[in-house]
Amino acid sequence: MAFVVLVICFIFNLLGRGIGDAYVTFLLPLETQFGWSRSEISSVYSIYMLANGFSAPLIGIMFDRLGPRIVCAVGFASLGLGYLVAGNLTQLWQFHLCVGVAGGIGVTSLGMVPSQSLISRWFPTNTSTAIGIAYAGFGAGTLVMVPFAQFLNDTVGWRNAYHILGGLMLVLLPLAMLLPWRIIRAGHADYARSLGAAPLSKNIFAPLRLAARSSGFWALGQAFFFTSLVIYTVTVQTIAFLVESGFSALEAASAFGVAGMLSVFGVGSSGKLADKFGHRLIVTITFSCTFLGLANLLAMAFYPSPWFLLGFVVFFGIAQGARGPIISGLCSKLFPGPGLATVYGALYAFMSVGAATGALLSGWFHDQTGGYATSIIFSMVSVALAVSPFWVSRALRKFG
Repeated sequence: MAFVVLVICFIFNLLGRGIGDAYVTFLLPLETQFGWSRSEISSVYSIYMLANGFSAPLIGIMFDRLGPRIVCAVGFASLGLGYLVAGNLTQLWQFHLCVGVAGGIGVTSLGMVPSQSLISRWFPTNTSTAIGIAYAGFGAGTLVMVPFAQFLNDTVGWRNAYHILGGLMLVLLPLAMLLPWRIIRAGHADYARSLGAAPLSKNIFAPLRLAARSSGFWALGQAFFFTSLVIYTVTVQTIAFLVESGFSALEAASAFGVAGMLSVFGVGSSGKLADKFGHRLIVTITFSCTFLGLANLLAMAFYPSPWFLLGFVVFFGIAQGARGPIISGLCSKLFPGPGLATVYGALYAFMSVGAATGALLSGWFHDQTGGYATSIIFSMVSVALAVSPFWVSRALRKFG
């Protein structure tokens, strides 16, 4: 049953995050259709990530109190309805609500907040490795859904593309409800024994308040925030940047998808490597790869070349998302127990706020400078703030 749970978490991450990140393929069509500035269009993605983050603690509480079936239903329904309606929209604020708010809540409900808690129940001894595999669903979603969304944009138009993506989630909703959620929620027999069948506190915020007193919680929050800032200051504009550099829209989306494919390997192995060789070493290596990928992208801003594109895709792709399983695994070790989903939901909010900030800045930098170099340089500088908690925090250094 543990393997089945892991597959479910992987697929839900693939669908949720893949469809959420497919918004990058809508930037140029929306710009052409409505004449909005790049910062205005990017603000939709920022709202999406803010909703993704601020709903995470509530989704965690809902998971701890009501179980995964309800959370799953919220995810498929919110994302499906939001995107189905998005195909008929004409105003920016409507996109903020349907794609931003509804989409963000849906992706959170299907993402790592419930998955991390379920995996910790079924994989008590190799949690980081299993979390890494589930996290790889993010990269697989990028590989599958982003080129698929670009194909839909090119063939049936952006409105029908939204209709198809939203309709897909609504069709899958009743199928997801048929899963054996009572068994899935129970976890491995060792999980209940390790907790001693301890009941959850009547105060739903008690686990979070206890965690907030730990320096490790804030160190993980910093790592999550700046890691997302590094990534999303660049990725939201990547396809538009590549198209404006002379590549076709499908080539740009495919390169984005290949980077996502490579992230499957990086994400899938980072947790296991961190358990074996130490979290600080593996995190530092992944950030070094991210920095090299950004350096190649910066070079493309001045001299577009397939070789620089290859360097960006390989280095940036292999490290994209690789910190997620490591941070999630450390969260499980620092704050074990029945309130884990609530604590992780709060940490996830740091990640989403960082992503929202990065997305907003990427559009603002483009509007102010007319190019992409400033965003890339800003992202490269932010790498130092993302990796520093693993070297400075005493709570994190004890895990190697």
